[in-house]
Amino acid sequence: MFLEISGIKKHFGEDESRVEVLKGVDISIEKGEICVLLGPSGSGKSTLLNIIGGIDNADSGYISINGEKTGDMNEKALTLYRRKHLGYIFQMYNLIPNLNIKENVEVGAYLSDNPLDVDELLKTLGLYEHRHKLPNQLSGGQQQRTAIGRAIVKNPDILLCDEPTGALDYNTSKEILKLIEDVNKKYGNTVIMVTHNDAIKNMADRVVKLRDGMVRKNYLNETKIPAAELDW
Repeated sequence: MFLEISGIKKHFGEDESRVEVLKGVDISIEKGEICVLLGPSGSGKSTLLNIIGGIDNADSGYISINGEKTGDMNEKALTLYRRKHLGYIFQMYNLIPNLNIKENVEVGAYLSDNPLDVDELLKTLGLYEHRHKLPNQLSGGQQQRTAIGRAIVKNPDILLCDEPTGALDYNTSKEILKLIEDVNKKYGNTVIMVTHNDAIKNMADRVVKLRDGMVRKNYLNETKIPAAELDW
């Protein structure tokens, strides 16, 4: 098993204000799968994503990626691990405003021992002709493409996407989802995507539904449809 999530518990606050956000989550994900984490606001899905990504620590349980447990690593090893194996795509693009598009993507390449070819990736992303522009000269969709480029140029084993289409309109959202799907096919990265948009589950290999900090459903999608055909 490539990614094993076992017995993950997490709380925030203490005493009367203590909230159990994750109450013992178990999920296994195969290499190369697209896994969609679905759930309403407050279901714990973003917290779980942050724990998988080593941004947050669990109270108990463990995350094992390719047999390595992240909880066993010290801070330096965890930083190195995140740098080598994980790519992050957030709802807010977090681009560096005074670097052009190509330079923003190259920032990701510097973090990797085995980066993808930047120019080839920019062509895949449909950004090559915009490579010398600054982020504020691009549309929201193009900025999100740049953020995806920065995450995947490292050629990470796992791409963590937190509401990657949350700030985008319908057509742009579908373009971004198709791009994530294309990247998954072309490079074989495992994709874990948090969303509250129910329709997105139809493009996933695995669907995990969270509610009140627990896994309510976890199944393989028998009738996967291409991102371009999603409708909501």
